[in-house]
Amino acid sequence: MGSNMAECHPVGFQWVMEAKQRGARVIHVDPRFTRTSAHADQYVRIRAGTDIAFLGGVINHILGNDLDFREYVQAYTNAAFLVREEFADTEDLDGLFSGYEPGRARYDSSSWGYEGAGHHPTRPMESGMGGPPIDMPARIAEDPTLQHPRCVFQILKRHFSRYTPEMVERICGVPQDRFLEVCRAWTANSGRDRTAALVYSVGWTQHTVGAQNIRAGAIVQLLLGNVGRPGGGVYALRGHANIQGSTDIPTLFDLLPGYLPMPDADRHPDLAAYLDAMRARGQKGYWQGADAYLISLLKEWFGDAATPENDFGYGWLPRINGDHGTYRTTMDMIDGRVFGYLVMGQNPAVGSANGRLQRLGLANLDWLVVRDLTMLETATFWKDAPEIETGEIVPEQCRTEVFFLPAASHVEKAGTFTQTQRMLQWREKAVDPVGDQRSDAWFFHQLHCRIRDRLTDSTDPRDEPLQRLAWDYRLEGSGAHEEPDPDDVLRHINGLDLTTGRTVDGAAQLRADGTTACGCWQYCGVYAHEQNQAAHRKPHDEQGPYDPAWGWTWPGNRRVLYNRASADPDGRPWSERKKLLWWDPAAGRWTGYDVPDFPATTPPGHVPPEGARGPEALRGDDPFIMQGDGKGWLFAPQGLCDGPLPTHYEPHESPMRNPLYGQQSNPTRRVYPRPENPYNPSPPEAHGEVFPFVLTAARLTEHHTAGAMSRQLPHLSELQPELFVEVSPELARMRGLTHLGVAHVVTSRSAVEARVYVTDRMAPLRLDGRVVHQVWLPYHWGPTGLVTGDVVNDLLGVVADPNVLIQESKVATCDIRRGPRPHGAQPTGRLDSLRARAGGPAVAGTTSGTAVPREMP
Repeated sequence: MGSNMAECHPVGFQWVMEAKQRGARVIHVDPRFTRTSAHADQYVRIRAGTDIAFLGGVINHILGNDLDFREYVQAYTNAAFLVREEFADTEDLDGLFSGYEPGRARYDSSSWGYEGAGHHPTRPMESGMGGPPIDMPARIAEDPTLQHPRCVFQILKRHFSRYTPEMVERICGVPQDRFLEVCRAWTANSGRDRTAALVYSVGWTQHTVGAQNIRAGAIVQLLLGNVGRPGGGVYALRGHANIQGSTDIPTLFDLLPGYLPMPDADRHPDLAAYLDAMRARGQKGYWQGADAYLISLLKEWFGDAATPENDFGYGWLPRINGDHGTYRTTMDMIDGRVFGYLVMGQNPAVGSANGRLQRLGLANLDWLVVRDLTMLETATFWKDAPEIETGEIVPEQCRTEVFFLPAASHVEKAGTFTQTQRMLQWREKAVDPVGDQRSDAWFFHQLHCRIRDRLTDSTDPRDEPLQRLAWDYRLEGSGAHEEPDPDDVLRHINGLDLTTGRTVDGAAQLRADGTTACGCWQYCGVYAHEQNQAAHRKPHDEQGPYDPAWGWTWPGNRRVLYNRASADPDGRPWSERKKLLWWDPAAGRWTGYDVPDFPATTPPGHVPPEGARGPEALRGDDPFIMQGDGKGWLFAPQGLCDGPLPTHYEPHESPMRNPLYGQQSNPTRRVYPRPENPYNPSPPEAHGEVFPFVLTAARLTEHHTAGAMSRQLPHLSELQPELFVEVSPELARMRGLTHLGVAHVVTSRSAVEARVYVTDRMAPLRLDGRVVHQVWLPYHWGPTGLVTGDVVNDLLGVVADPNVLIQESKVATCDIRRGPRPHGAQPTGRLDSLRARAGGPAVAGTTSGTAVPREMP
């Protein structure tokens, strides 16, 4: 659900096919019948952007029919915990939770907390891997019978009680009998002896409720006992080989390595304030060790210059004060607040929402550096952007100086990939790069050395972090080709005991006194015993069922996270068939087929002493060791911007009124109203008929993301030579479209021309007494390469999930017209006319229902 796995993750999908051959049932829920649907036992069509309504219906089915795995739920989730009396649900407030601040479009979450627990205020992007800190009392008020009206279990039942099969059909367009088939299959394949896996990808994340989509899936899996157990789990499929690695050791503005939050400029003036914001009184679990994780990171970065007297160099870390994401940065380019831009492994001129916004931002820079394999659109926008045709960018007058630096590909350098399953796998260099192509390691090494050389005599405090940076990697190559040895880089990432000079063997050995250095705490152990564990390739038939000597999986080479939950509260496997981890009373420790994701010697019945914190505070039945209360959260008492429970809100652009609540869309979503980023109107606003259809987009196997790598290759270009739009036969008749003819899809942002593909892979949906049509496009084309085409992402506006600021690019509204799009100066005039009909360029879509969302500063 939320993924076309066969198309977008075909290497991983081979395991789904193998499971199917062994008897597993495969169900696919998607707006379009895809290659994944063709291999599924059951396909369920859904309206794009209504996943929470569907999953909420599953939750209601489970709770309404007593189908939850009750022993698991009582022991391992927060179902029994009582919530504060002042908490009010969406059922009470017509789609809002208690604490909503209309003028600021955000929540004060203090009323969501557990009864008796203190409130530890956090902001978005402050929590990191450990989640929001929970100020724990000696014991949380609870009702083990799950009958108290304010216990999480009863709140959950009330919250989802209106998500009936009838409501799912009204919102999602899924017939009730087909929906109930999914419910029956999911619940029948869950419990003591069976598990079910839930797989998602960007079809869930790229929404204004993206984080809550995933929360809803996690709630289903917790209720059914499918977390921490073999064959269960919630799988986040990553886009290509190292996307997981690029968030573990992040390319994200709000995180440090290991999902440590970036310091806030106002709230974290020193190390003590930073650590206090991450940890709370009595908090359980391993996030209590965040001081060792951060201080070891600082020692890795700043070496001997990081001392207790200067907070281990904490003052040299960057600070954030709000939204510093890619879209905010692009708008700052247009507004003249950003003057230079370095782009690596991205193609924002084609690959980001609202491509016109991106290109106008690029055109207002002093300089732009692009490092990539090919001369992609972000490097050539000044001479081939669509805005040249409309006169918005004039090549002779474009002020941006572009520097293109050719990069080495993944086969031309050694190092690790971190795969979807959290596995680090070492790859050897196959061939040397040619000409001026260089690896990323070479580039950043040279950049560091040259800038640092220029700053040798600087006394400006802003230069001190770079001057103090420890850059002591072993080098390989010579002369102009000298660069850090990637094996030694991995060794530093693993971490060192500075008293011995040897690698640490796991995160438990990291210390907060400055005697250990570690580039990423969650990767501790990848170089244990001074051996590159990621390079292990022991065949499956020479080791156990979980292949611990094939690559290395964080954390600690565990293959199943939270695997304490694979055994019952007494430490016995739930069933012989699903045996993974169990308590060995003779040995006095946990044992089994996987590395225990739990303190190895903490017995099942353990009750921690009063005042314990961190791992020592975990009870014997607290499997969720990164959570402040040790439990899986059916209800999030803190940490989410848009509510403690998933709630169906309509997408920012929708043809439908929300049937559940007066609140139309996520009241805390981030909007960016400006002339370059107009929105289509949605109910209760007028003029929604201007853009009556639902638009969604995705990828093809034959092309790679925005197409820069694949549109240069003749065989892939031949397989998918042209942009096309899929429409149902009914919509084709309505709009006079002919199969393989030409049409253009239009929103208030742009018009895109495509070949028409009339197919029953798309079908109309009957929703709340009306028919709604959906159209689909792949997004791989642009103006450069062997095959070219219009930029599909130009159709999308920029509006974001409030928790992680990801754009809503999987659903919008649109119209589709027969024939080519207007060319020359015409598109601007035609779009101005449409925007006027839709209510104005920057007003439509910024107010919805009972709340006015605001732009994040």
